[in-house]
Amino acid sequence: MKIFDCTTFYSEDLMLDVRFNILNEHVHKFVIVESRYSHSGKKKNLNFDINKFKKFKDKIRYVVIENEPEGLQAINDQSKSSIIKRMNSIKRVEQSYNYMQNGIKDASENDLIVLSDNDEIPNFNSKHFKNSKNDIYIFEQLFFHYKFNLFYDLIPWYGTKACKKKCLQSFAWLRNLKNKKYPFWRLDTLFSKNKFININIIKDGGWHFTNVKSPEDLFEKLSNYGHHNEFEDAGVTVEKLRYNINNRIVDYDHLADKSKPATDKLNRNYKLKIAENSFLPKYLILNKDKYSEWFE
Repeated sequence: MKIFDCTTFYSEDLMLDVRFNILNEHVHKFVIVESRYSHSGKKKNLNFDINKFKKFKDKIRYVVIENEPEGLQAINDQSKSSIIKRMNSIKRVEQSYNYMQNGIKDASENDLIVLSDNDEIPNFNSKHFKNSKNDIYIFEQLFFHYKFNLFYDLIPWYGTKACKKKCLQSFAWLRNLKNKKYPFWRLDTLFSKNKFININIIKDGGWHFTNVKSPEDLFEKLSNYGHHNEFEDAGVTVEKLRYNINNRIVDYDHLADKSKPATDKLNRNYKLKIAENSFLPKYLILNKDKYSEWFE
């Protein structure tokens, strides 16, 4: 079984470097998708430079999205602006996922197709993964913010998802899988596109290193990612992000009702913990000097 590791790219050279080094021994091909448009619809330059990753050059397949997806809505009613921005973002995100098909055309039916955001790194050394005979996987990951060792311990992160190519309906389908294994007697799984019996949830499934960026770069990311409408509505500034990073604070309430407005989700003020080395990938521990700026 070969592993095809598929992810999107905006400008995250740091995370790709870490990703490639951690996963290289397991992965047959890295599929990198980049669009000429951000999730907010902003026209952008192509930022991926394969020459920065010469060690992995033979494994990388780089796919470019040249155009916006069809069906985007114009904003004619400002009262619905935030909703329309979010709906358009979802279309752009799904387009970026589904373009990954262009990087796996030579995969066999039993090869494993892995989908992650680039800051979601699966643990292929997990005994639960190695011993599994399932066809569909969801990786339960440890959650870190701002630095590689600042741990957010309120919830696990169900980030990376994978399946045998023979099961792949679409990459958007794979990303939207429910992080739950359903019992055999649940007849509704026979008719559902995102509820399955044959799922293995990998408990030691890796790491989600989110927002490992400077305040300025983080502001740029949050202004253009999938939930940019919430970020804009909340009025977060670079200085606010700098304060949060320096004080290890996560404002966003991941446990909040999703229907709440953005201003009600940014009041958590949760203090991050400093993680022990045993929580982290071996590669990061062995290369702390290389990434010293990104450790607390």
